[in-house]
Amino acid sequence: MGTLSVFLDVPLAPSTDIPLDAYKADPSSLKVCLGHADTDEVWIPPVVKRILLQIPEDPTLNHEYLPELGILEFTTAAMKLVIGKESRALLDNRVMALTYTKLHPKYSDLLFSITTKEDKNTQIFFLFSENLGCIFQVAGFTDIRTYRYWNPERLTVDTVSFLMELQSAPKGSIVFLHAPEEISLTPKQWKQVSTVMAERHLFPFFDVPAQGLASGNLDRDAWAVRHFVDRGFEILCAQSFSRIFGLYDERIGNLIVVTKNNQTLIKILSQLAKQISVTWLGPTSLGARVISMVLTSPALLYEWKQSLKALVKRIMLVREKLKEKLRILGTPGSWEHLTAQSGVYSFIGLLPSQVEFLAKEKHIYLLSNGQINICSINAKNLDYVAQSIHEAIMSTSHQDQSVTVRIYSSPTHVSKSESFY
Repeated sequence: MGTLSVFLDVPLAPSTDIPLDAYKADPSSLKVCLGHADTDEVWIPPVVKRILLQIPEDPTLNHEYLPELGILEFTTAAMKLVIGKESRALLDNRVMALTYTKLHPKYSDLLFSITTKEDKNTQIFFLFSENLGCIFQVAGFTDIRTYRYWNPERLTVDTVSFLMELQSAPKGSIVFLHAPEEISLTPKQWKQVSTVMAERHLFPFFDVPAQGLASGNLDRDAWAVRHFVDRGFEILCAQSFSRIFGLYDERIGNLIVVTKNNQTLIKILSQLAKQISVTWLGPTSLGARVISMVLTSPALLYEWKQSLKALVKRIMLVREKLKEKLRILGTPGSWEHLTAQSGVYSFIGLLPSQVEFLAKEKHIYLLSNGQINICSINAKNLDYVAQSIHEAIMSTSHQDQSVTVRIYSSPTHVSKSESFY
């Protein structure tokens, strides 16, 4: 038998995540990781904690395989959370959902433009994400493109460019849409998007990673999806519950299918069930049981909503305090975007050289594109983080007076949350 491994030529995959190894090895007492919550205290709603303790004591539960499409109580309740209980599609019995294990996307700091390559196959357009691209490639799509969405100079959604991208997209393309978002479109802008997509016969595939965390209101954050359904679109909608229930290790998600009629829906579900049976056989149960218990109990649902609102308020408090600290320090650039936006994640606009300065000189670690987790900032490190960001920007400016500060934000990947004050 040979002495060399048959896996000898397997290359090492590049890492685009937070440099956690360097952070953990750093002996400095001042070190901060702005990509993940710098603590072992993870936000979990109190109601979820109680249910997790109750489930093992429930004598009615067993460990039999679940149906391919998951626990009906969970999929139905989750579907209503996004689509709405009074949705016409729901009343017409042309919408259904199934449980799936979601692979959370990690968004880049830039929105790549659509390429000019022509292909006869169905095309997918989405905000740039390496993981998302890989998922669709594995699914068999060969023409995957990205679209322009964000204007880094004006620090706002570039609605004009986005609509132009949709108008030039080949008919029948699938467009991956993110809602809610920290930099979300307004209802008026969503209406413009839906009009163009209807004219171009584009298929909407919604990603709903954190319903309720953008505005603190579950219905408001679901407005875009409901608008498309009300307009008669057939859609796919992927839900995730990791952030809003604190169940990161469960990776519980839900896939919603809305069709024109019930007959089409039945055919699609049969195909999905078959695909599931030959890939992962069936979904796991714990996360689905916890969420279904919360969503189907008025009392538990109310308690969970209050916890969600409290988290959103805490996140906005962190944003306000960081913006004020940077204003007092006289940090170059506009920091209004910190409070104009919402949600856990933000691209604060730092250059790679400034990120490197923070790591080497200030023991602060984050992605090279400037992405931070707002919840990683707390009462203990707020002053230090603000002062360090100021020094990083001033240091770079002194080295090259032509350098301009980039400040922009974008929806990003899932991580942990931390209490503040």
